[in-house]
Amino acid sequence: MHTTQNPALSARDLAVGYRQGKKAVAIMSGLNLTLERGAVTALLGRNGAGKSTLLRALTGAERPIGGTVAIGGHDTAAMSSREMSRLVGLVSTERIAAGGLTVTELVELGRQPHTGFLGRLSGHDREAVAHAIASVGMEHKAQSHLAQLSDGERQKAMIARAIAQETPIIVLDEPTAFLDVASRIRVMRLLHTLARNQGKAVLLSSHDVAQSLLLADALWVIADDRSMTCGRTEDVVMGGAMQHMFADPDIAFSPDTCDFEATLPTVAAVRLECADTLLRRCASSALLRSGIAVAATAPLTLAVRSLREISLNGATQPSLKAAAEAVLAASVHA
Repeated sequence: MHTTQNPALSARDLAVGYRQGKKAVAIMSGLNLTLERGAVTALLGRNGAGKSTLLRALTGAERPIGGTVAIGGHDTAAMSSREMSRLVGLVSTERIAAGGLTVTELVELGRQPHTGFLGRLSGHDREAVAHAIASVGMEHKAQSHLAQLSDGERQKAMIARAIAQETPIIVLDEPTAFLDVASRIRVMRLLHTLARNQGKAVLLSSHDVAQSLLLADALWVIADDRSMTCGRTEDVVMGGAMQHMFADPDIAFSPDTCDFEATLPTVAAVRLECADTLLRRCASSALLRSGIAVAATAPLTLAVRSLREISLNGATQPSLKAAAEAVLAASVHA
C-alpha cells in the first residue's frame, strides 16, 4: 500500500495480547501498520481474532506486549491519557447506560480533553459541539434524550461525541453492531464523508464485509491463523487475503457479492446463460440450493431470459424449479 511520509498513526513490530500474572501471551506479533489521513481503514477478522485487543493497544487503552505505536511521529508510550484523548476519538461497541442525557449533553462530553479543570464550555467548545451534531445529521434530535433514540441514532450520537473531540484520528470498534441494514449503510457513509471532507484518519473494526469493501480505502485483514494482510482494498481482495479469514470449508468468499457465503454440496453442474446480473444471481442461488453448481463448461446449458422464459438445451422449462429437477434427472442417467 502506498503510504504518506507523515501517516496519522504507525505501529512497528507491534505485539498485542493479554497478561497472565507476570507472563505476557501474544495473540499477534510482528505487526507493522500505517493509518493514513483522509482515509477509512477497515479491520476485518473472525470473532476472537484479536480485533478489539489490537484497537485497544493502538488507542492507548491497553499496553502492547511489544513494539511501538506512534501518532504524528511521537511514541504514544510517553503520552498521558489526556494527550491521547486529544489525538484519538474512540467509539466502542459497548452500549452506553446514559439514557438520561440528551444528545447535546453526550456530545459535550467530547470536549473534556480541551476544557479546564471545571469543565466549563467556551464559545468555541459549543461551536464544536454544534458542528459535530450537524456532521452526523442529528440537529433535529439535539435535545432528545438518548433513551428516545433508535440504535442507529444512538450510534450517530456516539460518533458525534468523537467528532467533538477534534482529534485527527477516530477509532471505532464495531460501529455497525446492533444496527439494521439501512442504519449500517448510513453509518459507513458518514465515516467515509468524515475522512474525505475533514481529513480524519478513520479506523474501524467490522463484520460488515460488503460495506467495508465498498467504502474502505484500506483493509487490515486478520487471517484465521492470526497473520495479517494490509493494503489498499483492491490490492488485498485481489491478492486473495479474504479467502483466509475463515479456515472453514463451509464458508467461502464470493467475488460476485464481495461477501462470505455458505458453500453447499453439489451433485450436478450446468452452464448458465443469463445477461441480467440480478436474475443470474437469483438463478445461481436457486440452482445451488438444489445441489447444482454453475460451471463454465457442462453438458447442459440453462438459458434464463426471465423467470418465465427458461430453456434447458433448447427445451422450454416452466420454472427454475422444473429446470433444476430436469438437470438432476439428467445427471442420474448420465
